[in-house]
Amino acid sequence: MIKKMIFASLALGALATSCSSDDDASTPAVVIPTSTLTLNFNGLGNLGDNLVYEGWIMVDGAPQTTGTFTVNDAGVASKTTFDIPTEDLDAATAFVLSLEPASDSDPLPSATKILSGSFAANAASLVINDQVGVFNSSTLPFSGSFITATPTDNAGGVNNGNDDMGVWFADMSGTSASLVNLPTLSAGWKYEGWVVFNNGTEDVPLSMGKFTSASGVDSASPYSGNEPAPAFPGEDFLSFLPAGIDGVVTGRPVVISIEPDVEGTNDTTPFFFKPFSGREGVDSNGVSLEANINATVTGTATR
Repeated sequence: MIKKMIFASLALGALATSCSSDDDASTPAVVIPTSTLTLNFNGLGNLGDNLVYEGWIMVDGAPQTTGTFTVNDAGVASKTTFDIPTEDLDAATAFVLSLEPASDSDPLPSATKILSGSFAANAASLVINDQVGVFNSSTLPFSGSFITATPTDNAGGVNNGNDDMGVWFADMSGTSASLVNLPTLSAGWKYEGWVVFNNGTEDVPLSMGKFTSASGVDSASPYSGNEPAPAFPGEDFLSFLPAGIDGVVTGRPVVISIEPDVEGTNDTTPFFFKPFSGREGVDSNGVSLEANINATVTGTATR
């Protein structure tokens, strides 16, 4: 009798286990419907190894990532379609594209955003105007110039006669800013001045420092002397120069780029935003809008 009871208990246990397994197997997996977000861009550049592009849709006022991608030297994106939960994509009011460190795990976008646009029906036209700035203004047109001078080695106010080794964004008196109506940048971006030298083999751009205003000193003076610098962006190319660079700016291109202010930025070459440029000795050392990036850097997001 005892054996029969034991076998009966085992059988009931096996049956219960079998029923439980059957119940688990019959529970369907939750499937979240998705829809495709398609992105197309013009004018985006290669960010190098340390940065990526990341897309975001705005849902109920909050950003939700759509994924990351890179762009090669030919301007071709590594990925242009993304599967997004349908409910979120249908509710999205806008699309934003940011620049992020390649190893970033932050669930929120950085302050450095490059393109954005609001959805009208199923498409959003993407421009840089709100996220970087407006550089082709007809109401406040930009104009600029620079002088050649080396104030940082004029000990005691004595001119050393090497003014062809420095560039400053100031007027001829050296007392007023020469970048007139310099557009205000959005958060996450800074201007950077460059002089493009040549070492006999290749062009070598050297930074003049970063800045956000036409007045006031810039962020660095890696090649300047020890005397006080003017309260304007600029640089003397006197010391610690790379091999093959003599520091003479005569005939050299002068460029103002717009740089992302985000961890991982390449500090040795200009970013692909280079709207303003000039050349020493040409047009009275004028600096003008040479690249209308508001028109050439664009995109669309389609759902």
